[in-house]
Formats: sequence, structure tokens, C-alpha cells
Amino acid sequence: MTSSQKAQNSQIKTVILCGGMGTRLSEETTLRPKPMVSIGAHPILWHIMSLYGHQGFNNFVLALGYKADTIKEYFLNYHALSTDFQVDLSNGKLIYEKPPTTDWKVSLIDTGLTTLTGGRLKRLESQLKPQGTFMLTYGDGVADVDINALLKFHRSHGKLATITVVRPSARFGGVVFEGETVTQFKEKPQSGEGWINGGFFVFEPGVFKYLADDSTVLEGEPLEKLAADRQLMAYQHKGFWQCMDTVRDRQHLEEYWNSKKAPWKLWPSE
Repeated sequence: MTSSQKAQNSQIKTVILCGGMGTRLSEETTLRPKPMVSIGAHPILWHIMSLYGHQGFNNFVLALGYKADTIKEYFLNYHALSTDFQVDLSNGKLIYEKPPTTDWKVSLIDTGLTTLTGGRLKRLESQLKPQGTFMLTYGDGVADVDINALLKFHRSHGKLATITVVRPSARFGGVVFEGETVTQFKEKPQSGEGWINGGFFVFEPGVFKYLADDSTVLEGEPLEKLAADRQLMAYQHKGFWQCMDTVRDRQHLEEYWNSKKAPWKLWPSE
């Protein structure tokens, strides 16, 4: 990646939805929000941000809600949690043994305790709209998505929205499309096989007119209406993708990580 491309990528904001209660993973989320559930030594949120950051997209907006303070504390103490350090108690000065080289810029925004996915995005309109193109993903899933290829695809079609579609088991939002144009979006079909919503969206500011208020579910009427208006395009990701909905999902990801063969780890070893 050239320095020019990296500079351009760093101007694009990536929203990560971090506010849900994670009720299907209640064994873990009674004490911490789902994005802070660990895979190896790091929360899954760190894995997601590392995927983007390694590809030059290091400008993050975290849409917080449930147990927002836990995520805020993690980033406030990020340096101390990442390395050994010495503290001079006479003046509070810290000296880090090996300061992390992470170059992320992270905005942590409380978008409400009970706000739904589309509502969380709507609350960020004033921050995102002036910047133009932006990205969005969930705080509970990893993949080996080529983010630069995703962005290139989005810019090639000129529509308002791009959704990354994947092909695991059919328990998520189903996507029907012709060529690359999405013709129908169905949230969580009860049966069937095919391409599903894998997250990793790219949006233009025009999507905000599809969002109403805190009660808006992004995966409901907004995406359905974008599809009906033929403004939603599908980027087909045929590689690895895995969400973390259950304890079993977490264990599966942990096994990948411990094997040192995690497919989503595109960045160099620490």
C-alpha cells in the first residue's frame, strides 16, 4: 500500500456497532459487552479493528450502549494493558517498556442503552455526513475481507450502499440479488440457503434519509427500502467469515486463534 493510499484510507471513518446487549451470549455478556469478549488475549473488537487498521482504515467511531464504560476504560488504559510500564508515584509519570505502535484514532460515542442498530447510526449523522463515504460493521464478527477491494467495488457502482454477503448457515438476514444489484433483503429467514448479511458495509451519506429514529433497525426497513430502490449492491466475500453469537462460536474462534492459523489475522504477528 502506498503512503498516498494509506493517507486516503485514514480519512474514511469506520463505524463499529458496539451497543447491543448480546443476550445470546449471556454467559459472557452479563459482565462485559460482547465486543469486549476475548479471543485469545484480546477482545474481539481489537481483532476487528486490527483487520481494518492493517489495511489502512484506522479512523474508528465506536457506537456504544450497553456497558459503554467498559469499552471506554479499555481504550483509556490501552497502553498500560498492552505492555509493561514503570510509574513514578511522585509525579504520576509513566514509562512504557514497549509502547504499542497502533496508529488508530478512536471516537467513543454513547448512542443510548436501548437504541437499535439503525438508530445508533442515525445518531452519528452529524459526524459522518460531512465526511462522505464511510464504513460500518458489527462488533462481533471477523473475516478475511479485503477492505480495499470492497471499497473499490463500492465506488465502481455509484449506489448508496454496499453490503458484504457471505455463505454460512442460513440464520441471518438473507440477500437476493441479480448480478450485483440487491433486489430483496429479508431479515433472518427461518429456512433456506444462500448468501446472507455478513456486515462490512460501505455507505454514502444518502443512507441517512432511510433512518428514522432510535427504534430503527438497520437490517429491517432501511436495507429493505434501499434494495427496493435498487441502491444496495452486494459484494460477494467467498473467504472466511464467522460471527460470535454463542459460546460455541467463541470457542470456535478461540481454537482458530490458539492454532496460530486464524484466517482473519492478516496483520503481522506482535
